[in-house]
This record gives sequence, structure tokens and C-alpha cells, in this order.
Amino acid sequence: MEKPNITYIEKLARGDESIKQTLIDVIKSEFPIEKKEYFKSIENENFKEIEANVHRIKHKFSILGLEKNYEKANEFEENLREHHLNPAQKENFEKNLTAISQYLKTI
Repeated sequence: MEKPNITYIEKLARGDESIKQTLIDVIKSEFPIEKKEYFKSIENENFKEIEANVHRIKHKFSILGLEKNYEKANEFEENLREHHLNPAQKENFEKNLTAISQYLKTI
């Protein structure tokens, strides 16, 4: 399984620590809210909201170096458009949410 990292953030910041920290701070503030909204939409079984939440969160995957899992999240999102909740895709997506949550505590 891919591991979250800040390689892409460092590339964007081009050595500017204040930009790097700003980007990290944005992710750290947005991600918990987005994660909470995702689980609420799952609980409510609202496919449109689940899809919207997956769409927002999947970009964090990419920013945090989870390129393969970004693609899997994209497939999950596409299935949700068809009102199909694939259990394996859901499980993979939620494993990544946990991995990101843990990683954000370390940076």
C-alpha cells in the first residue's frame, strides 16, 4: 500500500518553507472536516453527497503522494454516480482515510 508523503507539497513549495507549511496547514484543517462529512453521507446513504465527498477527498490523495489510490478513488467516485457502492472500493478508500489521518499527526 502506498504511504502518504509530502514530496509533492515540497515540489510545489520549491524550497519555500512558509508555502510548504501553508499547504500542510490547509490539508490538516480541511481533511478532518471532509472525512467527517464523508462518513455522515455514508451513514445517510446519500449517493450524491458520498460522490461529492469522495471527489473532494481524492485530491488530497494525489497531493499526499497516493497516486495509485487517487485512481482507485476516481473509480469509486464513478461507480457512485451510478448509485453503486462497491464494498471493496469503499474499504480501500476508508483505509486511505485512516492512513492520511495518522500521517497528518506526524507532520
